[in-house]
Amino acid sequence: MFDSGVGGLSILQALRAELPHEHFVYVADSGFAPYGERDDAFVIERAQRITRRLLEPGHQTIKALVVACNTATAAAIAPLRRDFPNLPIVGVEPALKPAVAVTHTKRIGVLATRGTLASQKFKALLTSVAGQAEFVCTPCDGLADAIERQHALKIRALCAQYISVTGQFGIQAGQIDTLVLGCTHYPFAGDVLRVLVGPQVHLIDNGEPVARQTRRVLPHLAPDVHPGQVTLYATGDTTALAQAAGNWLGWQLPVQSLTL
Repeated sequence: MFDSGVGGLSILQALRAELPHEHFVYVADSGFAPYGERDDAFVIERAQRITRRLLEPGHQTIKALVVACNTATAAAIAPLRRDFPNLPIVGVEPALKPAVAVTHTKRIGVLATRGTLASQKFKALLTSVAGQAEFVCTPCDGLADAIERQHALKIRALCAQYISVTGQFGIQAGQIDTLVLGCTHYPFAGDVLRVLVGPQVHLIDNGEPVARQTRRVLPHLAPDVHPGQVTLYATGDTTALAQAAGNWLGWQLPVQSLTL
């Protein structure tokens, strides 16, 4: 699995809970982050390069790939599936359908990167739920990067700014009662967002749906014998990924440098 940085750890956490006996290889493409403010051609090239490396003989050859990034899914999953037709590939997308299932006021906020919101894939997803609720979509420039850098003050300031722009949250008629976290980084700002929107507003991310879909597409499951291992790589500074895994997930794991 890969992401532009540490955000995909939120997906990895859900995958580990769903598939505890599988081995996971996680690539943080931190040397080329953030993806959300890059053009599609750049993201596609990085996605293809990472996938080729993970499939190289002698490397930790993978049996499935999770694109643990909303922006990379929107830009690159179709080219990846075209170029690697024998590899099961699972992407992530803002969880609009789960949000529709829980909203009562029928007003849903969506926080995502500008790249995700501008993508044809997101527009098609929005069309698929048209008429089921009103969606207020807010591009959150800089938030993924602040979370990547674990810059607490900037995270709080940006969250407050984007929640204010999105609208009034609550459970009364006309208020937004459900908030979709449309970037895999954003669950790691969940505590800050919870304070801002209040305890009764639903916060929806896509970790569990992605984990269930990954189980469905795996060609075979690991034997139910030993816990699986997690191997972490970063194309940039390895410290940020190691610190994020420790601070957010309680995992004390080494991070290996990867050049590609």
